[in-house]
Amino acid sequence: MNNIFSVGSLYAGVGGICMGFKNNGFSLSWANEYDKNACKTYRSNFNHRLIEGDVMQLDISSLDKVDVLTAGFPCQPFSVAGYRQGFDDKRGNHFFKILDFADAMRPKVLFLENVKNLVGHDKGRTFKIIKELIEKRNYTFDAKVLNTKDYGNVPHNRERIFIIAFDKDLDPRFFEEFKFKFPEKEDLTKTIQDVVTNEKVDDRYYYGEDKYMYPMLKEAMRRDDTVYQFRRQYVRENKSNVCPTLTANMGTGGHNVPLVKTPYGFRKLTPRECFRFQGFDNSYILPEIAISHLYKQAGNSVSVPVISRLASAIMKVLNSVNVSENHLVETA
Repeated sequence: MNNIFSVGSLYAGVGGICMGFKNNGFSLSWANEYDKNACKTYRSNFNHRLIEGDVMQLDISSLDKVDVLTAGFPCQPFSVAGYRQGFDDKRGNHFFKILDFADAMRPKVLFLENVKNLVGHDKGRTFKIIKELIEKRNYTFDAKVLNTKDYGNVPHNRERIFIIAFDKDLDPRFFEEFKFKFPEKEDLTKTIQDVVTNEKVDDRYYYGEDKYMYPMLKEAMRRDDTVYQFRRQYVRENKSNVCPTLTANMGTGGHNVPLVKTPYGFRKLTPRECFRFQGFDNSYILPEIAISHLYKQAGNSVSVPVISRLASAIMKVLNSVNVSENHLVETA
């Protein structure tokens, strides 16, 4: 008899975290996402329950309890003094909402993702309170910044912090001196040419001689083995032969546009290529919505291969402890 651990996903986006857990044998129970266009993409790729709407308005009691609660949550400041005195700064804060879910569901694992600057956010107060409140609930607490190019074998310079917390009550002896073992760095074997198509793409992605920035691109973009960024007034070359961090506003407003030099001219990355730089394979469905939304979704996403390695490590821990009371799906 094998145990399949269930997952509930807050701030699910287009399902990068969900995909990583699904790829490692977890069962996806439900997800929540606010952005309507991200929900369209999510529904194109998953068939479990998706609750579209504001997480602050979610009725927690209406959701199935899960073994793993995941959240790539917005980062907000707390007032340390206000928090300790029980003032109103708790209200409307996304992290405190996650704690409401944790208290109601008591998942075996909390999996949180954020920008790497979370540690220094609000002069370190934010991270201090996050750690304090998770440990106060008798969870372990381990956190590490992982770069996609070092931990996902995708040529994308993307640093994110991951917080992994296990319920100590599952096996007090096992977790007494526990430290979560994050994946080891691995060699980057994939190149930009493995991600960017060498075929001609739709004309709308190219910058021809009629574009005002064409002379600038022609002068700066000499190599076809790296990704450049156009930043309104100048072109920036990535010297390390990886894609610079994809952003939610790339491809719009002339800011942070990722560009490549191809046999067919200078062009920006296509949405499909951006999703590939996040580790989504070509079977992942991109719906017929405005490409600006797809760029935003790729820029906001997590890198699937990094999540997969973390999910695999989490699965090993769960299979090592005594999980007597749970929300498991049992399969023969």
